[in-house]
Amino acid sequence: MTERQMRRYHYIMAGLGGGLIFAILLAVDLITKAWAEWYELAFGLNQPSYFLGIVKLNYEQNFGIAFGIASDDPLIMAIIIGVTVALAVLLAVAFFTVFRNNMPVRICLAVVEAGAVGNIIDRLSLGYVRDFLDVRLLLSYVCNLADIYIVFGVIVLAFIILFIGKNAVFPLTKKWREEARREDEERDRRNGHKGKKNG
Repeated sequence: MTERQMRRYHYIMAGLGGGLIFAILLAVDLITKAWAEWYELAFGLNQPSYFLGIVKLNYEQNFGIAFGIASDDPLIMAIIIGVTVALAVLLAVAFFTVFRNNMPVRICLAVVEAGAVGNIIDRLSLGYVRDFLDVRLLLSYVCNLADIYIVFGVIVLAFIILFIGKNAVFPLTKKWREEARREDEERDRRNGHKGKKNG
């Protein structure tokens, strides 16, 4: 197998792996939302106390964005849905283009994409998002697994882009910094040669 074929193989496998992560997380999100909605209708889902003082089950229908903001304004919600769909498309494009050779980033993108699509499906099919995890940190916030995917995915993604690997903005290790410097020098050398030839 040639080097080009190997790269193509890894590219395809990474795409399939990201797609599998996306599909599993999306399925888990939708299944837990459906369970929470069924349990609320059948028995009522509102635990009296927080588990470990952090989280409890409490079903809510969120017609707005975070904390129910803009729930009474159809125009703003339509714009938000449109923007969310556009961002989900951009994440998918970035997965297959800009970050095609960065597996950690692609995993984060798949996680965030699963969360975004999970909430988009709720909004388009039901008109609201099904929340059932009442998390008490600084404030009490009722969310769902899709929200957790998005928050943690974005946090880890930002950390990777800023600090992990030779292509990071601020590479953490000396090895990564040296590799980035060598690549910059090689790029400058190639550009310098091209400039001399063109001159």
